[in-house]
Order: sequence, then C-alpha cells, then structure tokens
Amino acid sequence: MHREPLLALLDRYDARHPSESAMTARIRQLVVAHADCFERTCRPGHITASAWITTPARDRFLLVHHRKLDRWLQPGGHADGQTDAAEVAMREATEETGLPQLRHAATGPEATPLDLDVHVIPARYDAAGSLIEDAHEHHDIRFLIIADGDLTPQVSEESHAVRWFTPAELQAVTDEESVLRLWRKSTP
Repeated sequence: MHREPLLALLDRYDARHPSESAMTARIRQLVVAHADCFERTCRPGHITASAWITTPARDRFLLVHHRKLDRWLQPGGHADGQTDAAEVAMREATEETGLPQLRHAATGPEATPLDLDVHVIPARYDAAGSLIEDAHEHHDIRFLIIADGDLTPQVSEESHAVRWFTPAELQAVTDEESVLRLWRKSTP
C-alpha cells in the first residue's frame, strides 16, 4: 500500500517522541482512513510536508513570508500525490528558496521528521465573496534540512520575501508556536 512508508515513519516518530503521541495518532488516523490523503482535495485535510532550513552551524534559519497567509513560515506545501514526505519537503524547499545545495539532516531507514503538526487553513474567497477554497487541515510532516554552499535565497511566486533569521530575529518576527517549536527542536 502506498501509505505504508508514511505509517512506518509515523511509528518511528512516535517511538522517539512518545509525548507527542496525540499528534501522531491524529495524522495516522487521516492516513489510514483516506487512500487519497496525499491529494489536496482530501477532506477534512491532507498530507503536506515542510522544511526547517538551517545552516550547518544551526545558527540561522530560513523563512519565507507566505503570500496567501501573510506571515513568516518555513517552506512547505502539498504532496500532490507524491507519497514520500521527505521528497515533498525537499521539493518545496528548493522551489520556494532557490537554494542549490540542500540536504536532509536525518537520512537512512531509521530517519524521522523533526516535527509533526496539524493546523487549519482558513477558507479563501475571491473579491466578489465567492468561495475559492474551503477551510481544511494540513497534516504537516516537517523535516530538518541543512543548506550548504551558497546561502543566497531567491523569492518564489508563493512568497513576498525569503530571509535568514538568527534566533533573536526569529523570536521578534513570530509568536507562532509551531514555528518556534521547530526552532527549539533544531538547536543542539
């Protein structure tokens, strides 16, 4: 079954982070119940993946100022049918930052994500008030990604800006708990 690798990844995450079992169970429930969980049309939500990008020294973190949500977030997006969440995170990181040398911090058969999160995406309406997209959940699988070499990011169509932040700068631009949790988990 195409969902088995993600379920195995969730099992590994659950074993390493037992205090987060409620979040793991919530994502697992979606994956088990919906064969189409990797498609953005799946409701009540679907699998997404994102990248917490840092330098090898883990002293700076790359965020994008999201065009639709109007806030600083880690790069990420929809699986769009792709079933390997780590590959989705890498694809989104590359597309949204333009950085040429990215690598997963954790590799191999026992690799686990940095974090898991389920969050609600609000409904979107056009200028006339017609519904474009209903409110739904993103079941986000989040990976730690290291940027090597040229660290000059490029702005994509999905964001207003892309910028490196020190820990102090990060805390000054966001109070979003899920972003701050990524930072705390990524620092040695």
